[in-house]
Amino acid sequence: MDSPTGWVRKHIDAYVASGGEKGHDYHGRPSLLLTTTGRRSGLRRRTALIYGLHGESPVVVASNGGAADHPLWFANLAADPAVEVQVGAEVFTATARLATEAERPALWEQMVGIHPEYASYQRKCERLIPVVVLDRA
Repeated sequence: MDSPTGWVRKHIDAYVASGGEKGHDYHGRPSLLLTTTGRRSGLRRRTALIYGLHGESPVVVASNGGAADHPLWFANLAADPAVEVQVGAEVFTATARLATEAERPALWEQMVGIHPEYASYQRKCERLIPVVVLDRA
């Protein structure tokens, strides 16, 4: 099941239909598709996210636009960290994990450099926005 948010679903549709040629570059920012397993439903859930790299591992931010709660995809991977990732045409399995305290500052700065809005999202919410590393399985 793809994201119920209209613009995200359209982005996913273009990404999948083109084998990653359309959608990987999303308004000048690299994006990937992340598939998690629903923590209650057990259904596969897919969303599109901006990403950076930590070595060969993609890095994503659970910003939820600065909302008070984490995004649902983050709750799903917290329950089951086994995920599927599509970067361009490449599809692979990965294990999701929070960036360590040592990794987080540099990864956060990298991600803010890619998508500066993350800094304003952090300012408007009280929670620490998670930085997630997707280590290839």
